[in-house]
Amino acid sequence: MKIQINGQEQQFTEETSIKLTDILSEMDVNHQRGIAIAVNDRVIPKSEWTQSELADGDVIEIIRATQGG
Repeated sequence: MKIQINGQEQQFTEETSIKLTDILSEMDVNHQRGIAIAVNDRVIPKSEWTQSELADGDVIEIIRATQGG
């Protein structure tokens, strides 16, 4: 299964379904605070991250909030 994450194509095995939280764990992303995620241009609410299954060809954008001025 190929999934694009922030413009980079990633390859995953298709043995089991891949959920959004699996991707975050594999990327070592702290998914508790300060990030927003869109899959195929649809923002996914944090409450749906554990149920959101990904499919071949999905495009994911992970946006991290930063402070600045």
